[in-house]
Amino acid sequence: MRKSSQDVTVVALLADPDAPTEIAQRMARVLPARLAEKSGRDRRFDVEVVSEPFTAGTEDLPTLARRIVDRRRAGHWAIVVALTDLPLHAHGHKLVVELSHEHGWALLSLPSLGGLRFRRRALRAVEETVLSLASQRAAGVGKDQRHRPLGRFVSRLAPIHQGPVGEEEMADLRYVVSGPGGYLRVLGGMVRANQPWRLLPGLSKALAAALASGAIATVNSTLWSLSEALSTPRLVIAMAGSVVLMIGWLIVDAHLWHRSTDPSPEERKRTSLYNASTIVTVGIGVLVCYAGLLVINLVWALFILNDRVFASTTRTPLHAGDYWTLSWFVASIATVGGALGSGFESEKAIRAAAYSRREQERRRMLDGDGDGDYR
Repeated sequence: MRKSSQDVTVVALLADPDAPTEIAQRMARVLPARLAEKSGRDRRFDVEVVSEPFTAGTEDLPTLARRIVDRRRAGHWAIVVALTDLPLHAHGHKLVVELSHEHGWALLSLPSLGGLRFRRRALRAVEETVLSLASQRAAGVGKDQRHRPLGRFVSRLAPIHQGPVGEEEMADLRYVVSGPGGYLRVLGGMVRANQPWRLLPGLSKALAAALASGAIATVNSTLWSLSEALSTPRLVIAMAGSVVLMIGWLIVDAHLWHRSTDPSPEERKRTSLYNASTIVTVGIGVLVCYAGLLVINLVWALFILNDRVFASTTRTPLHAGDYWTLSWFVASIATVGGALGSGFESEKAIRAAAYSRREQERRRMLDGDGDGDYR
């Protein structure tokens, strides 16, 4: 292991490409000072970031453990913490982190940290993990001895708890999440990794169709009368219907829905989690698009509507609320037009907008398009 005479512990952050690598690089700027301050033994830490697709082609924990151990030996690191944005499972539970004090490695599944205060939670999880591995390896603790629980990142209010570890496994300490709270936590982390706001620029043709539909609808005098007659509940129903239609069309047209061929209960749970993340990711992206259309249509209505023409058509004077009502109704119509326009987008473009790069690779592997090789 690379450890200098000045008692410098070399820590490697082995990160999957894309988001995990970005997170690891941010951590590496502050982690050495935080570790040195909290170790309390005049120990220094040298943190390296290694970006490699160590999860390529598999989500099997024993396989990942062997890859991490082999990479640690090849790199001659004292400690290695592997970071991935794929949700991992262990004995029917969703994995947060697992450690091997005997072999000096840890594996952290980032989605299990949730979508809120994510970077802070990730930093604390890695910090506690490294301190646990460093202190107990220095004390000569083996796998057959008890290890102190990890610290602050395990909140009393969070659904994180220690999970079972088999005798044949390399890990000796594992934290998992379970229950509805754990499900929502992992789902939030997966949606955050997908970055649903990227859907807006990724659907250029659909947005062009929606904007054109909205511009034409705004000057349609029949829609002026309809918007005047619609109540707020009906406007809400129109909005919900158009958004659901857009979500469903995108998922069906781009084949984003995953169907597993494995009938096992664990695989069914995993498939439902991935599909739920797809619905939420696309849903957030569509809602962002809807809000943008609403604002643009409102600006267009303020510019184009004439109070005398409006009053002669609807038999009622043009009030400030009429701009909002018409823009709201037109946004729903434009969203339906956008759904039709999304048919001109390629399936690859929609997938790239809806998923992170690692999630795209995972789905290609499940569909049989990936070779599953690990470099």
